[in-house]
Amino acid sequence: RDMSIRVNKRLALETDLHRALEAHEFEAYYQPQYHLKTKHIIGIEALIRWNHPSRGIVSPDDFIPALEETGMIIKVGQWMLWTAAIHAKAINHKNQRNIRVSVNLSARQFSAPNLIEDIQRLLYESGVNPSHLEFEITESAIMQDAESALNILREIKSMGIRLAIDDFGTGYSSLAYLKRFPIDTLKIDRSFIADTPHDSEDVTIVKAIIALSHNLNVDVVAEGVESSLQAEFLKDCGCDIGQGYFFNRPLPASEINHILRNKEGVNPSVVNLNLST
Repeated sequence: RDMSIRVNKRLALETDLHRALEAHEFEAYYQPQYHLKTKHIIGIEALIRWNHPSRGIVSPDDFIPALEETGMIIKVGQWMLWTAAIHAKAINHKNQRNIRVSVNLSARQFSAPNLIEDIQRLLYESGVNPSHLEFEITESAIMQDAESALNILREIKSMGIRLAIDDFGTGYSSLAYLKRFPIDTLKIDRSFIADTPHDSEDVTIVKAIIALSHNLNVDVVAEGVESSLQAEFLKDCGCDIGQGYFFNRPLPASEINHILRNKEGVNPSVVNLNLST
């Protein structure tokens, strides 16, 4: 009986997801990324949200796994890429700012045979400046076939798009490949940030990732920053960029524009912190 209930729930979820794409129920939210020394917003990450007609906003944790297992993640991911590109163009034009928009490429998207052609068409038809886009790929997705991934990353990089490795430290990584990947950013997974600066092992790992990144001339983004203590610790360690609820929750595009109307792009709650150089 329990299995039957789970199966029925899953089928209902899949039916709702198919309808959601056609009914334009998915929305792009954006979470600012703050430079820890200047306190300015230098980028925003595009995050998908599902505005269900009866359930309201559904957490990505409740539907992303189903999208991946059914293969719908490719269509939804394409929609997300286009939406992020269009918003990146509009945001930078409206605010006269050099803001990069980060968007995730799922493992299925990354391995799709027509990925490069899709990106080329995206750039041509949207008219977005490639330097205003950053594609995030998890290290586990890259390492499934590292040599093939290297060629794909080089092609994307040649278009002028920035590249980031997401959730760094949680999957299988090879330092031999890491130095060959044409990446611009490493994102420290939030699981290493949550207990800093109190957990000595997490502190050691975070410091090591920051040092490694800087030796490779790569920017470091810390995800999941939720307190001033964490922000100050990361700034003192030399981390470049912070992202998390302490700075801002993910916001709709209209609210992001409101924040960016401040030409300095500074969050008032961050200004009052002891984060000066």
